[in-house]
Amino acid sequence: MVAATTKAAQEALRLAEDDPDRALALAAAVVRQARAEGDPGAAAVAERAWGLAAFHREDLDTAMRHLRRAITLGRSAGSATLAAEARMTLAFALNQRGRPRQALREIDVAIEHLGRVEGARARAQRGAILHQLGRLDEALACYRAALPVLRRANDLLWIQRVVLNRGVLHGQRYEFAAAESDLSEAARLCERLDLGLSLGYVHANLGYVHGLRGDVPVALDFFHRAQERIGALHAQLGPLLTDRSELLLSVRLLPEAREAAEQAVAEFEREGRRLALPEVRLLLARVAFLEGDHPAAERQARLAVREFDRQQRREWAALARLIVVRSELAGERRPRVSLRRVEGVVDAVARSHWPVAAIDGRLLVARLALERGRLPEASAQLERASRPRATGPALLRARAWYATALARLTAGNARGAARALRAGMAVLDEHGAALGATDLRAYAAGHRAELSELGLRVAFQDGRPRAILEWAELGRASHLRQRPVRPPDDAALAADLAQLRATVIEIDKARPRRPPAGLLQRQVALERRIRDHSRFGRGEPGPATARHLAVRELGADLGDRALLEYVRYDGDLYAVTVVGGRLRLHRLGPVARVRDLVDRIPFGLRRLARRSGTVAGRSGALALVRHAARGLDDALLAPLTEVGDRAIVIVPTAPLHAVPWSILPSCAGRPLSVTPSAALWQVASHRAARTRGRVIVAAGPHLPGADREARAVAAIHGASALTGPAATVEAVTAAMDGADLAHLAAHGSAYAHNPLFSSLRFADGPLMVYDLERLARVPHTVVLAACDSGRSVVYPGDELLGLAATFLSLGAAALVASVLPVLDAETAPFMAGFHERLAGGDPPAAALAAVQRVAGDDEAMAVAAGFVCLGHSG
Repeated sequence: MVAATTKAAQEALRLAEDDPDRALALAAAVVRQARAEGDPGAAAVAERAWGLAAFHREDLDTAMRHLRRAITLGRSAGSATLAAEARMTLAFALNQRGRPRQALREIDVAIEHLGRVEGARARAQRGAILHQLGRLDEALACYRAALPVLRRANDLLWIQRVVLNRGVLHGQRYEFAAAESDLSEAARLCERLDLGLSLGYVHANLGYVHGLRGDVPVALDFFHRAQERIGALHAQLGPLLTDRSELLLSVRLLPEAREAAEQAVAEFEREGRRLALPEVRLLLARVAFLEGDHPAAERQARLAVREFDRQQRREWAALARLIVVRSELAGERRPRVSLRRVEGVVDAVARSHWPVAAIDGRLLVARLALERGRLPEASAQLERASRPRATGPALLRARAWYATALARLTAGNARGAARALRAGMAVLDEHGAALGATDLRAYAAGHRAELSELGLRVAFQDGRPRAILEWAELGRASHLRQRPVRPPDDAALAADLAQLRATVIEIDKARPRRPPAGLLQRQVALERRIRDHSRFGRGEPGPATARHLAVRELGADLGDRALLEYVRYDGDLYAVTVVGGRLRLHRLGPVARVRDLVDRIPFGLRRLARRSGTVAGRSGALALVRHAARGLDDALLAPLTEVGDRAIVIVPTAPLHAVPWSILPSCAGRPLSVTPSAALWQVASHRAARTRGRVIVAAGPHLPGADREARAVAAIHGASALTGPAATVEAVTAAMDGADLAHLAAHGSAYAHNPLFSSLRFADGPLMVYDLERLARVPHTVVLAACDSGRSVVYPGDELLGLAATFLSLGAAALVASVLPVLDAETAPFMAGFHERLAGGDPPAAALAAVQRVAGDDEAMAVAAGFVCLGHSG
């Protein structure tokens, strides 16, 4: 009977890590049985199992209580080994609670009382504690000492634990081949030993290592698998959320990174895992700093410093101190921050195995030294920061190339600086091309911003308009210039999109009352699942395929047109014009003044477009629009006298992407097109002209004027219209695929927080960006008679996401859409006039300008003004 109880206790211990719930129940039963039998040895093993299971159930207080009982029972049984083994587990729990000194004392006492194999396990545990403290060299020595003993003993469970931890350590040191080798072995052992939960942790760590390596789709896939497995067993999700946040931060998905980090903080606080709390606080500080919230970054980083210092984690504390000084230097205290203090912090970071942070720190010191006239110190820091430009992950190499460029510029070698910046951009473009998801490409392109800004500075110092145009182009809309990735046919994704459409329809039916919370939650869950699933896709490996501007050919491509590319630099707005093959540079004034004028126009136009409202209110709105339009015209176009009365191609920069250009006096009746970049326009100009091919016209529901508009437009082109229940998303996308011209009249929704869910509403729900990306060939010319369908969400580097940006990136030559809300009934006559001219042979920009010129009263003007021709002018 006693032997059976001991065997049951050992089974509870085996289950503790992999199935904590079963282990808890079994351990409690064994403890009761062992006490009844007077068997303190079996009770000691069961209490240890109970403590370990509680640890994995995120209950540290319960865990430590039972582990201390296990130590006491081991002594009562006269077994130093049982007591020492319980100390091993207690040490790990103490470390998680943030008591590293006590943890190391416990593990050292345990080692003294253990035999050869048990001692190797304890050394491995000691290594894990040192590893969590950031003492990587000492931790690696422990792993290396323990592993040969465990292999000779064929102790597969502990071999799995050691190679898992060592794999993570190798990843932290950017030794990726060694990391993957260890983690792959850990995965094989988990499968062999049927350790489902442990396999979840291996997947999480494989995600972490692939994220460090820059392979984001693979990392996200591993995180997804890990979360499914770990969540199903109700085990600790905090570390997984932390790693996921780190990965999202690496591609500059800042809001999602912050959300994951905040969830991790809540998990760790609930679990009482004080060791992990400062790590996540530091992560929050880094996100806040990149978001420009420097006070919050400093606050979180200072909290992390205090907690790391209490835990004696010098390496981690050094990283947190770097965020503190970066936050101080970003504010009013910059002049009072000592260069020597910053150098000391950065040197500590460099000694602590944080390679990317070390480069950022050295760049920080270099800039501060240059600012204070200490050139030798700046040069020394830049030289050290530039060393890893040939090896390591893409982000590390790109930062090193930036340091190289700054070093060369400091030495007066502007050409060498430009070459280094282009090399860094090539690294990042190749990294972006390997991403298959559109949003990841756009967000990750934010890493190019600092490189392009320095390149623009070099160009402005040079003063040649051509150099400024080239660098302005290199710094904008880079993900739209890459070859698009068509997602593979995916039944799961198609099913989720169908479910989302059905859910949106149900929500609509529930209005005007508040829809049930369950429906809204289902919508959020489906959107998140679709978003995450799409990010598993991979791009094309190898050299980047981004299309760059050929300046020499631009004059010939433009012909009689003029190109106006707007550029922001040091708070001012500039324009580079290309007219008759000649490039000129104009300084236009502060960006802030232009932004204020741009913000006034939508408000006034919306008031004019309303069917209701007082005469005085409409008169005031008209005056506001005209005043802002004249102001913008004076700021943006009047100084560009060389443009004359030519048709124009406009390349805006934020905040100009949402300007309804036709209301500016100089643009009235003038054919114009708006494009995210001159390079995209140039590519579109080389495509074959629009043929008289298939025309698709479709109308969405709940817009009485849309059906009339669709039938009128279809009649002009001799086509039939998809309306009513026949106008489903599948029918519309199937008809669009390979068509020459598409006209879609529907409710439009622009999602600022997640632009890939921007949509057009059809009979069975929304047609989203995810649906468009599955088309083999988008139409040559697309007309969207839908609210805000021409607006894109603008990210750093003028990276655009939304319906309009997607059509252009997928190959549409011209897109006519509105940057403002659209009135259903009033739009139909305007669109009929536009299509009559289009059918008569006018290019899209000319047809649009003509119908906007003849818009009659103020209401008609307000309806027409929002439409712009995006892409090529035809």
